[in-house]
Amino acid sequence: MPLQIIRNDITKVECDAIVNAANSTLLGGGGVDGAIHKAAGRGLLLECMKLGGCKVGQAKITKGYNLPCKYVIHTVGPKWKGGNNNERELLESCYKSSLDLARENNCESIAFPLISSGVYGYPMDEAFKVAVETVAEFLMHNDMLVYIVVYNKNALATSSKLLTDIAQYIDDNYVAEHSQYYNRRTNNIDESMPLPQTRFLADEEDCCSCTEAPMMSQPSFEDAADLSDIVITLDESFSQMLLRKIDEKGMTDIECYKKANIDRKLFSKIRSNPDYKPSKPTVIAFCVALELSLAETNEMLMKAGFALSHSNKFDVIIEYFIKRENYNIFEINEALFAFDQSLLGA
Repeated sequence: MPLQIIRNDITKVECDAIVNAANSTLLGGGGVDGAIHKAAGRGLLLECMKLGGCKVGQAKITKGYNLPCKYVIHTVGPKWKGGNNNERELLESCYKSSLDLARENNCESIAFPLISSGVYGYPMDEAFKVAVETVAEFLMHNDMLVYIVVYNKNALATSSKLLTDIAQYIDDNYVAEHSQYYNRRTNNIDESMPLPQTRFLADEEDCCSCTEAPMMSQPSFEDAADLSDIVITLDESFSQMLLRKIDEKGMTDIECYKKANIDRKLFSKIRSNPDYKPSKPTVIAFCVALELSLAETNEMLMKAGFALSHSNKFDVIIEYFIKRENYNIFEINEALFAFDQSLLGA
């Protein structure tokens, strides 16, 4: 998918370019900056010495040397001074300048750290929001695989009020569903109680714990002359419903798969194959892009053999956003990432 949130050491991410949260000298420092210089080797420092430094909000490019990437794009983020000193605009400029350099150098993939969220003091949840919104705007007009590399996921989760609200919603719904066999006070499972019954459906694109299949009524052979009569009466497929909904919403294909954070090649497969079997996260990604209601979302999920359930944490999080008509797919993915769930568009 075009934008991926991953937890990793950025010096180990294999892509065309990684972004260094540098200081204005470009000669190395602590944190991400020091780690990148150490992993790249002395050649990076020697090239940086020729660049004459870099201003806040701007970016410069070098070779990757010993890193698993072609290029390192160095950008200088703003120091947090309370939020009223042009910090957001400067941070946005860091991402825009870096993405522009990547495009100019024909990069197909790029990995960002959360710029300024370390020793420069930018609040992590706000830094994450700026990163995602700026990258998302770029991807609406450009094709590139962008990674946002989060090293300390727990710090991100604890700094976000949104994630606190979602945790409470999960506690009120998902945990309630399991309360008959789970003692929340002692954190013990009562093994004498049966677990919620969940069926799983594997598919060609993805097989994960959130791919539940609803119990479907079986066709009656007594009501049909032969099997061909049953096949003829089958309802529209997921692919057919998706294309119909795109038309009904007055969207173009590009607008839809971009908003869904879906790769163009995957969308082409879906469009060309009426019987395409998507993963559950892919179906929901399109539901979010189309801003479908909860009932419409369940209808589209059923076309692919899935359903939402309070027995699944992934489903409860999706329900939280749809009920509040929050269709920001990147904000949804932030929440899914924080709770170790599959991301939309994957």
